[in-house]
Amino acid sequence: MGALADPVRRGILELVRQRRLSAGEIAAHFEISRPAVSRHLRVLRESGLVRDELAGRQRFYVLDPQGFADLTAWLARMTAPPPWQQRLDALETEVHRTRRARGLSGKENTA
Repeated sequence: MGALADPVRRGILELVRQRRLSAGEIAAHFEISRPAVSRHLRVLRESGLVRDELAGRQRFYVLDPQGFADLTAWLARMTAPPPWQQRLDALETEVHRTRRARGLSGKENTA
């Protein structure tokens, strides 16, 4: 997700995660121009990570958790053990179960 690549946009997300803010309030936290902040907000809005809400004549920005669903799902897939790992774990469990059933403690009987 390219929208998260920029540190300013990540900073904006941190800010609007806490409470809704106007573009001016967001811009006050950064040493960049207001038009640059507006461009960052547009990228975040178009990416679905923030949404804007009108309150009278003022526009506020808030975090949109729904926009993180695809990213969260992708991260879950990337951090989950690979499918073959689960099969190896199941095989190990079955080996231990079979040894217990035969009365072996994991060592071969050499008589």
